[in-house]
Amino acid sequence: MFEIYRDNTYSKEYRVVYFSELNDHNRDKEIDRAMLGDHYYDGYFLTLKKERAMRDIDGVVDRLNTAGDMDLDELKRELSEILID
Repeated sequence: MFEIYRDNTYSKEYRVVYFSELNDHNRDKEIDRAMLGDHYYDGYFLTLKKERAMRDIDGVVDRLNTAGDMDLDELKRELSEILID
């Protein structure tokens, strides 16, 4: 599971948190940061395609930070091969 959110600090950058990648040392901090931000999109990806999924999602976050908002339908289309409906 992952969540794309917009940081509500001065930077206003889009960020992603991969909940399956969190451990005891960073879980609370990362979840708190995501909860304080503005939710943009969340979902589940196929475990078999984890590396590709994370690469594709990171690419979407990079695009959001350089180009601004992306239409959610476009985002879903772009990630359709790795997302679980």
